[in-house]
Amino acid sequence: MCRHLAFLGPESALGEVLVAPAHGLYRQAWAPRMQKYGTVNADGFGAGWYAPGDPVPARYRRTGPMWADPNFADLARVVRTGALLAAVRDATEAGADGEAAAAPFGSGRWLFSHNGAVRGWPGSLAPLAAALPAAALLGLEARCDSALVWALVLHRLRNGDEPGQALADTVWEVAGAAPGSRLNLLLTDGETVTATAWGDTLWYLAEPGRRTVVASEPWDDAPHWVEVPDRTLLAATRTDVLLTPLKEPVA
Repeated sequence: MCRHLAFLGPESALGEVLVAPAHGLYRQAWAPRMQKYGTVNADGFGAGWYAPGDPVPARYRRTGPMWADPNFADLARVVRTGALLAAVRDATEAGADGEAAAAPFGSGRWLFSHNGAVRGWPGSLAPLAAALPAAALLGLEARCDSALVWALVLHRLRNGDEPGQALADTVWEVAGAAPGSRLNLLLTDGETVTATAWGDTLWYLAEPGRRTVVASEPWDDAPHWVEVPDRTLLAATRTDVLLTPLKEPVA
């Protein structure tokens, strides 16, 4: 499992969003309050952020825990952005992929994270992997379940699906192939955030016209956080948040 967070708002230092909050993602690396599976997220972390005038985000990812990286402390202090996606990782399985297996995954303007686990990995998703173009498989950043889920989402985005449709269809496809999987997905292009609640916690904080935060769990005890019901699709901008039940597609 993992904890992840997306932020759209006024230009802020990474540390203001990830480190400064009392129960922010930095603290969730060792003391998550609502994590249902696993207790410590020390198998890697990453942050991706957007600079003004550049639609392609920068990424910083490492294999160890967020709190043990002095370089990240410096970055978090000085790098400022109005849009970011970050995650701390509790690996589903031990592997040799290192930081390549740490979210956020990325392509072009997109950043992506998966909080959860695919049941029966890797065999359960072999048929879905076989249906992808060879180039998509050869381009996988890592040999983990999250990387393949990202490949499935990205394939749909490249074929013209809207973000919400791409996430919803991927969740249903993976859940059908691997029942019992936990599939909280998080996707942003720096202007919108799209997410699914499927098997674990998801919350949002909306201050219309100022900022929107979507996270695995609240970063403080403010009363304005709203829990997203399980099996729900979230679509957000800086001004509004829309929740839609994830209904099974009609055959």
